[in-house]
Amino acid sequence: MMNQSSSIQQLLKTAGAGLAISFLGSLPLGTMNIAATHIAIEQGRTAGLLYALGSMLVEIIIVRVALIAMGWLAQRHKIFQFLELFTVSLILILSATSFIAAYKMTGFAGSIPFGPSLHPFWTGVLLSATNPLHIPFWLGWSTVLLNKKILLPGNKYYNWYITGIAVGTMAGFAVFIYGGTYMVAQITAHQNVLNTVIGLVLLLTAVIQLRKMLKVSAVLRYGKMVEGGK
Repeated sequence: MMNQSSSIQQLLKTAGAGLAISFLGSLPLGTMNIAATHIAIEQGRTAGLLYALGSMLVEIIIVRVALIAMGWLAQRHKIFQFLELFTVSLILILSATSFIAAYKMTGFAGSIPFGPSLHPFWTGVLLSATNPLHIPFWLGWSTVLLNKKILLPGNKYYNWYITGIAVGTMAGFAVFIYGGTYMVAQITAHQNVLNTVIGLVLLLTAVIQLRKMLKVSAVLRYGKMVEGGK
């Protein structure tokens, strides 16, 4: 009973981590969420939700492929060590970008590259599929969560993690779909605060990950990462 209770807690923690990261990652203004607001205003909330669904499906497929690749890479220490260094560097760059954006009080607004003739669902699919940040973003966070034992290896944990990501992504889009222009205006007005908070979170994540990389040997870390979890 105790083991079952611990397993459920671990699964909920895994799903919660995926949900939180996905939701918070959806809030900075960019092409994806601005498009959700535009479609919801122009074509209705149902169209906005279809757009969000298409975007979310592509994102979770990318995450699942990334997790499979991580399992393979974790058994090849040198490659994974390079990936970790790349990930930490990327997180630091994103943190610096957030601080610079906060200092300049700028957002990340963009335009919709696909015309209104395309179905909202496929607009979401195409925008998500062409988003270059999906792979490094989720490889980075998944590496951190695996190292901190919040995410454990194995299909059961991966499925809960992806479920949390799906819910978080849809919740993030819902803010823009149902909040409409008012919510965009509010986030824009406080974009500097949001950027600062995101920058601090990313900086703290990079420092914790870098400290662990220096403190624990690669062989021991990667060996633990691929243990258990079926």
